[in-house]
Amino acid sequence: MENLLRPIYQERASQPNTLGVLLYEKLHDQSPVTDNFDVILLIVVREAEEDWYVKHYEFEQKTAAMHIVDEQLLNEWIDKSGYRKAIDWLINGKVIFDRNEYMANLKETLHQFPEKNRKLKKAVEFAKLIRAYRECKDLYNSKHYMDANSLMVRSLHYLARVTVLEKGFHPEITVWNQVKKIDPEVYKLYEELMESEESLEKKISLMLLASDFAIHSRAEHGAEHLLNLMKEKEEPWSFGELKVHPELQAYTLDLSILLEYLVERKIIKTVLVETKGQSIFHRQYVLK
Repeated sequence: MENLLRPIYQERASQPNTLGVLLYEKLHDQSPVTDNFDVILLIVVREAEEDWYVKHYEFEQKTAAMHIVDEQLLNEWIDKSGYRKAIDWLINGKVIFDRNEYMANLKETLHQFPEKNRKLKKAVEFAKLIRAYRECKDLYNSKHYMDANSLMVRSLHYLARVTVLEKGFHPEITVWNQVKKIDPEVYKLYEELMESEESLEKKISLMLLASDFAIHSRAEHGAEHLLNLMKEKEEPWSFGELKVHPELQAYTLDLSILLEYLVERKIIKTVLVETKGQSIFHRQYVLK
């Protein structure tokens, strides 16, 4: 396979802004990880004209997809779980060109999964978990049970990803296979949702209670990235200060609902600052 594709990637490898080329072959007949292509060529470049360029090929009854990705976008995918398949390619793919050991170092970093990166990804997934859980609860209270059920599946998926990150691993596409091995209690929640013979209303009601406990018990660890950052100063933070902080950009869209949850759980407290308006206060946040 590599020999057949060499003419395609060699042209790219000769360009000075190409950092590395990786090859990933599909493992099963049906492969969501490769969008069912037989092989993926991932080419990482620096300062590309397009952040992400994709081209499809066919040869000898085989198919290939070439992804040329700017280094900055790839790092965003890694930090924000923006394109999860790419992490699978990086971890399990074969490096076939490497400039100054760029790809080797990147694979090693993913393998070691430094604590700082892990806390950031955990905060991203935990914030998504809070949003999905709250939306599910609102739909349930509005008696939209089928939509609530969809949101419950999504919130459990985020819970699974948080659980895997707690154990120091990257969540894979087959995240429930990982959870089954490392946290049977969380896996049992998913089983109960899928297999319960209760009415939809009763099933979601029970899952909301169980999920609330699972989320509550993980609150401080899940939000550790945010809480550690807030220790940088003793004075209260305005939401505006937190929103523009460069280290929080990976989950800024879910920051507001995460803060509100932490206030409710009394992990963070609010400080009210007077404004020119009578009985109207600015709301600021500080660690409890």
